[in-house]
Amino acid sequence: MKPQLILIAGPYRGGTDGDPVRIAENLRRLERAALGVYERGHMPMVGEWVSLPLARTAGSERIGDDISERFLYPAARRLIERCDAVLRIPGESRGADGDVELARKLGVPVYHRLDELPDVTFAVSAVHDSRSVPR
Repeated sequence: MKPQLILIAGPYRGGTDGDPVRIAENLRRLERAALGVYERGHMPMVGEWVSLPLARTAGSERIGDDISERFLYPAARRLIERCDAVLRIPGESRGADGDVELARKLGVPVYHRLDELPDVTFAVSAVHDSRSVPR
């Protein structure tokens, strides 16, 4: 199978009570999962990688303000329509649960563990095996 574009769905604000330190830790958890997806040969996507810069550019001053709300969930929804699969990582999150629900409605596969991801076969022209990420 060729590499898939896989959206990582999990808590961003969920379980944080708006605490910026806890929100940042949630983002790091999403990004650690993204690294695991990449190391398995796929291309990861985290919705906040798209929505946060868009919200900032539109004038958002903090997570949860009206401007950021225009981007956080809608960006993830648009991405799901473009992704080949969703990886739902653990943790309470209404947004991530909504992402999973939408993915299932669209027939997009939903995985819950990295070892569920399909194996990747790279094209002959692939110069570098992306699974050998330096540590």
